[in-house]
Amino acid sequence: MRLPLLTVSVLAIAACAGSVPGSTTPQPVRVLPSTEAFAGEIAAFEAADRASPPRPGGVLFVGSSSIRLWPALANDFHGVDVLQRGFGGAELSDVLRYAPRIVLPYRPRLIVLYAGDNDLAAGKSATTVFREYQGFVTLVRRALPGTRIAFIAIKPSGSRWAFVNQMREANDLIRRYSATDRRLSFVDVFTPMLGSDGKPREELFVADRLHLSLAGYALWRDILAPIVRHEH
Repeated sequence: MRLPLLTVSVLAIAACAGSVPGSTTPQPVRVLPSTEAFAGEIAAFEAADRASPPRPGGVLFVGSSSIRLWPALANDFHGVDVLQRGFGGAELSDVLRYAPRIVLPYRPRLIVLYAGDNDLAAGKSATTVFREYQGFVTLVRRALPGTRIAFIAIKPSGSRWAFVNQMREANDLIRRYSATDRRLSFVDVFTPMLGSDGKPREELFVADRLHLSLAGYALWRDILAPIVRHEH
């Protein structure tokens, strides 16, 4: 299938977005074909935008099911103009692919991004996850140079504990990268989601040991509140 020009351009950014901190050998990003997997959800977002255009300057929450399933997100950040654009099963490459449609048009002052979890479970390396995040940052910088981006750390979960080393590596790469730009924030939810035994705190998850419980979202809310409510 022939890739649309925009998709090619977006994914090319990810492949050329710079080197991993501490590495001199860039690793190529696997270029994925265009997909219809999320076509319905993306179209529904666009229909909602046409019916009620979001105001620019708000806070955009975007990413995978941890964003999509966040209950009463607006109430958790009362008084903040928030927009929820999560789509379940999304990988960072999907967020990058659809950013021209469900990120850039909103012109948010802050983007809160959660993705990378599904990428590692699908077999991508930590370095690939990091490069896809670099690609997302590069795309946003070119279109919205003043927009801040807060990356929520890839969470530790019981169902994906086999990937914990890759999670730690990806989080560390993104954390060090974020420290180089005041417009970037790395939000460490990984550490407080571990118990005294060093394993994921079960009360923070629902029965599948992957998705967050109300207690898990309350923890994320409290950690994110200073960033989301920061005006500059």
